[in-house]
Amino acid sequence: MNSKTAELLARRERLLGPNVPTFYENPVHLVRGEGVWLWDADGRRYLDCYNNVPHVGHGHPRVVEAIARQSAILNTHTRYLHEGILDYAERLTGKLGHDLRQIIMVCTGSEANDIALRMAQAVTGKTGYIATDNTYHGNTTAVAHLSTRRPPIGGWPSNIRRVPAPDALTPLGGSIAAQPQAFADNVARAIAELEAAGHGFAGLMLCPIFANEGIVPGVAPGFLDPTVEVIRKAGGLILCDEVQPGFGRVGANWWGHEWLGFVPDVVTMGKPMGNGHPVAAVVARPDVMGAFREAFGYFNTFGGNPVACAAAMAVLDVIEDEDLIANARKMGVSTLEGLHGIDHPLIHDARGAGLFFGIELARDGKPAPDAAGRVVERMREEGILMGRGGREQHILKIRPPMVFDQSHADLLISTLSRVLAEIPA
Repeated sequence: MNSKTAELLARRERLLGPNVPTFYENPVHLVRGEGVWLWDADGRRYLDCYNNVPHVGHGHPRVVEAIARQSAILNTHTRYLHEGILDYAERLTGKLGHDLRQIIMVCTGSEANDIALRMAQAVTGKTGYIATDNTYHGNTTAVAHLSTRRPPIGGWPSNIRRVPAPDALTPLGGSIAAQPQAFADNVARAIAELEAAGHGFAGLMLCPIFANEGIVPGVAPGFLDPTVEVIRKAGGLILCDEVQPGFGRVGANWWGHEWLGFVPDVVTMGKPMGNGHPVAAVVARPDVMGAFREAFGYFNTFGGNPVACAAAMAVLDVIEDEDLIANARKMGVSTLEGLHGIDHPLIHDARGAGLFFGIELARDGKPAPDAAGRVVERMREEGILMGRGGREQHILKIRPPMVFDQSHADLLISTLSRVLAEIPA
């Protein structure tokens, strides 16, 4: 670690407080980005294989121009009339089915998921929620209670149930094939517990590709069918968090729930929506939105402002004009083939959905977080940025911008193969 990095870390702690997280043991001091590339303060270039915020590429000129143009004209909130939010709402909801046609625009995925929970309350009159035991849906008080990352002060609230997440090393029900029904059985059990406790069941919140759980083998079209049947019978809502899989990342469709093949009641979205500009949204059926608007007074000062809508509209333009969903499909297949070609005894499995990949590292059938951490650090040293996830942080997480091409995939695969060769089994 050089003196400049140490100085910045000291300033962060002095000005931002302790325990403000950074990636990597030797944090990267970034100063510029373009497409799939990032540059640090020393001029070194990194291939970005992790960040889904710059969905259509760092600094995409069409998004930058849209933000600058609208900023020079007007930026205010939605208590004044403006066509921008209406034009965007029409275009975005046109990409969703199942009568998902009304929208609330906010600034972050956390805000969107918080609203989704309240929508479930408003529709059902109940307050019990279910999520998996290995997930993350944001950092408001309500959605943080769905996560298991850090116990809340005072303990976990009694209206939350976390069901076992699908898993590759220790699959629910004892096998990959048994997981769909086993997951549904656990949801049914959690619903019964919530009803017995007097909270009732309002809704299940999940990522449709189980991204934080590690993009688990066997999670494929039809996986959620038994769970959907259980939820519909209980009268709860399905709250679908599309922050990671949405806007075409899965390659086959615009949305992860389309790929998995189920009908959500509420869809939330965030990070990729504005390509780095803070934009997020909740989309719901009119009956769900009506119940929420009746039960809660809600207004968001910055949500849906003209600049945010201009940025989000430009992202849709780029996805369509540059055919990025087809690119995610093509590069997803090609990259996964390359990852499958890496031979190392620690690799339990390599899997993916479009431009989202997980490589699970295990030793003697047990998670190998030490090896995963070392690989991520060595890849950073080699100029490639990636992350890790999973219950034990043992799954390599690869999630590049949507403009990722074959030359980038070749560089990723060759470098990863070389780095893994250094890691003892």
